[in-house]
Amino acid sequence: MTWTLGDVLKLAWDSIKNPREGASAILNFAPPRIAIWYMLALVVVLSVLLAQGTTFLFGGGLAGPFEMSPFSLGIIQGVLLIVMIYATYWIGRAFGGTGSLEETMLLMTWLQFILVCVQVAQTLAMIVMPPFAGLIGIAALFIFFWLLVNFIAVLHGFSSLGLVFAGIIFSFIGIGFGLALILTLIGITPGIANV
Repeated sequence: MTWTLGDVLKLAWDSIKNPREGASAILNFAPPRIAIWYMLALVVVLSVLLAQGTTFLFGGGLAGPFEMSPFSLGIIQGVLLIVMIYATYWIGRAFGGTGSLEETMLLMTWLQFILVCVQVAQTLAMIVMPPFAGLIGIAALFIFFWLLVNFIAVLHGFSSLGLVFAGIIFSFIGIGFGLALILTLIGITPGIANV
């Protein structure tokens, strides 16, 4: 089957409207693992390019000790996406989920692609309708959780969206605490930049 950009964008929109059907359609695609890694890398590159383009057009962005190169930003985004993939897989399996690692990679990459599309919409809104850009940013957060909960439910065969959502929140808290502890143990702590 040959996919056009229009087909992909339509499926992205359909996934937002009906995440369960969108997730099933993506899982039926079933590309090999190496192709999924390529898709994951492409999504990260697109996200970084869009972020850099937006910063170039509108200025602002991260400054001071938090300023970073596009390469560093891409590495961080890639690592965070991989952490989310493995956390979704391992935690889901620990609670009786049935999804495979390849399926988890595919759905989380698809989720990230949809968020990139929302990011494009927000950037366009900043150009033509600036007041709506903030609303799209808020909507992006709801879209993220809406898709993540439904995708995990489909991936692992869970029936209760409420329990999946609770699991996601507790997992985020646990992972965040764990990362903070690791960073503290290796001597990286948040500080106040010198002005």
